[in-house]
Amino acid sequence: MGTAMAAGWLRGRKGLPADQLLVVDPSPSDEAAAFLKEKGLKRVDEIGPRMASDISLAVLAVKPQVFPEAAASLSTVLSEDCAIVSVMAGVTIRTMEEALGERPVIRAMPNTPAAIGQGIIVANANAAGEAWTGTAEKLLKVGGSVEWVGDERMLDAVTAVSGSGPAYFFLLAEALAGAGEAEGLPRELAEKLAMETLIGAGALLKASGLTPQELRRQVTSPGGTTQAALDVMMGGSALPELMRRAVNAAERRARQLSDPNRG
Repeated sequence: MGTAMAAGWLRGRKGLPADQLLVVDPSPSDEAAAFLKEKGLKRVDEIGPRMASDISLAVLAVKPQVFPEAAASLSTVLSEDCAIVSVMAGVTIRTMEEALGERPVIRAMPNTPAAIGQGIIVANANAAGEAWTGTAEKLLKVGGSVEWVGDERMLDAVTAVSGSGPAYFFLLAEALAGAGEAEGLPRELAEKLAMETLIGAGALLKASGLTPQELRRQVTSPGGTTQAALDVMMGGSALPELMRRAVNAAERRARQLSDPNRG
């Protein structure tokens, strides 16, 4: 996610100059190393005090389990005025404040389509102030649209819906293609039909201004083929109930990761 965001910040005439970005990564992947070299970005294993004095905003895009180690290094060198924007899953603002000291902190939950600028990012902030939240929003918009919530606890439900949501979409495409193949379609054709149908339907939903319910009703003729399929998926609220249970399970797991004491 960090590489995807950096690519967006450097993109276009209004992008950030490469010399305004500093990447801290002691062991970049081969893909990340190639990206850094291509873009001419400076990378260091860790930040020294002199280097840190010039940093006004730090973006934390590390795995949650790496955060304690990263925080131990950063807390000793970052100035009190340096703001934090975190895209780490499960690390609360309070945890970051305890590890990094009182400072502006913005916590954001992106999803994987942010890698191509088509994501949805939801953010929450401590008493960061409008200047910092505005700066954070400009940075986050590289990945797609940005929404703000006033209660950080909502990010657990956000994680369950949009953070994990792309996997639900991919599973639906996988299942739809498998069903088509079971009816005799060649695998390659079934996969293409499922993919293009879901992508097209999503684009129509976004462009039409209609609700999912309205569009579903428009495409469903009484007694037709679509109605026959929906009778199976919605009979006894089968699919809606399954989705509710799935999102609830993801939300509970996100809650446990954010704060084990909340169960």
